[in-house]
Amino acid sequence: MVQVAVEAARVAGKYLKQSVGKIKTIEQKGGEERNLVTEVDKRSEEMIVEIIKKHFPSHEILAEERGSQGSSKTKWIIDPLDGTTNFTHGLPVFCVSIGVEHEGEIICGVIYDPNLDEMFTAEKGKGAFLNGKRIKVSQTQTLNKSLLVTGFPYNIIENPNHAVERFVNFLMKAQAVRRMGSAAIDLAYIACGRYDGFWEVALNPWDMAAGMLLVHEAGGKVTDFMGGDFSIYQKEILASNGIVQDEMISVLKTN
Repeated sequence: MVQVAVEAARVAGKYLKQSVGKIKTIEQKGGEERNLVTEVDKRSEEMIVEIIKKHFPSHEILAEERGSQGSSKTKWIIDPLDGTTNFTHGLPVFCVSIGVEHEGEIICGVIYDPNLDEMFTAEKGKGAFLNGKRIKVSQTQTLNKSLLVTGFPYNIIENPNHAVERFVNFLMKAQAVRRMGSAAIDLAYIACGRYDGFWEVALNPWDMAAGMLLVHEAGGKVTDFMGGDFSIYQKEILASNGIVQDEMISVLKTN
């Protein structure tokens, strides 16, 4: 399955890169002014689904733009363009994310950044890789030496307090905090050791499915904000190299 996911991600990623600066329509999703979708998102998704269906016609699809289709023990969870706002502004921080869930467990994950030609892959129990080379999370030992990354929810205007407070609290404790605009890339960067910790709320399964497996297979840890078991169907995620996880939980508990 990982080979099919890689094929689909590469085809869609090439299309995304070629489409920068050529957007014809930008729409708002779900009445949220900051939640954007373009015809490029939709076409990328079509390309990915076409490739998957060619190989696995009976598998279920859960994709950002079309929702859920079919019913099967195996589900492909797709974000055809993670980082749409970046993409619409010509900022080269976006990717394709494809996860595969079998009987409720993520077994395969692929994240492809076409701008850097970086293909992150993971299969359950087989490790995590970047362009075919094994990757591991960082060994940063303390929060005050950690480089963290986060994102803000689309509805932050309606309820900014918790998001801003968390951001400020981590700024006070960490070496630095970044905000990339692509949760999938954030998680991939945790997996390969570029970041030490990541937290975010109001995400969807397609934002996290591939990335959470990458982090696990690279030796990191993924939980909810209180350190409990994580599910891609919940709305909050805390991921790290595992070493600074407890310190990050302590900061989150102050909210």
